Amino acid sequence: MTAAGNPIAVITGASSGIGAATARTLAAAGYHVVVTARREDRIEALAAKLTAEGHRATAYALDVTDRAAVDAFAGALDTLAAETAETPETAETPGTPGGVLQVLVNNAGGALGADPVATGNPEDWRRMYETNVLGTLNLTQALLPALTASGDGTVVVLSSTAGHGTYEGGAGYVAAKHGAHVLAETLRLEIVGTPVRVIEIAPGMVKTDEFATTRFNGDTEKAASVYAGVAEPLTADDIADTITWAVTRPSHVNIDLMVVRPRAQASNTKVHREL
Repeated sequence: MTAAGNPIAVITGASSGIGAATARTLAAAGYHVVVTARREDRIEALAAKLTAEGHRATAYALDVTDRAAVDAFAGALDTLAAETAETPETAETPGTPGGVLQVLVNNAGGALGADPVATGNPEDWRRMYETNVLGTLNLTQALLPALTASGDGTVVVLSSTAGHGTYEGGAGYVAAKHGAHVLAETLRLEIVGTPVRVIEIAPGMVKTDEFATTRFNGDTEKAASVYAGVAEPLTADDIADTITWAVTRPSHVNIDLMVVRPRAQASNTKVHREL
């Protein structure tokens, strides 16, 4: 199933990893993707590449923790939707939802540090909460009216298996991702009966270029140790495929929660390693 017409999908944290991969898969599925992140050069390059490949893509530099900036983005998105409301494709097929915001993928987030509770850095905890939880809250609140007005909206929350089970050294990240999980679960209860689905995707071990390196403050040796001996950790493309599959189910089908792990990972603390 691909998108009818030219509906809009917003992806946060799209400058790399899962966000960038999701932009590519949703664009291929027929969405006009609006890619956001703080690193403007990265998203501009991604949007240009997708456009060169024949897809529709727009880049918008955004810090999801800045509520004023998020509200301004929502206004700009309304303008974009109006400008693209009638395209050659939608004009040929009356009634198709071209130019309508239909999908929000809350992907912006990340982990910082792996210290125990006794010595964890409160600033890292604060930053993780602001990005993973408040960033998701900001975008969801700002775009929910348009998603509802579309008559067929979808909110995707990228949480983590960390949001469903703790592990030593992970309390700050676990707390933040649990917050994202609870936000999705509660929102689904609160808006039942409206034409908006709430999907939570909870990835396990995913090897990307930046996640572990960022977590360990640029220490590439520590970052590599996370995946040591694991034959095939998940990739950003694996999760992007999962997100796109969930989003493109028939409108009456809601994938409430999908936990996705590599075969080598049985839990957050049980991983098969060939060392």
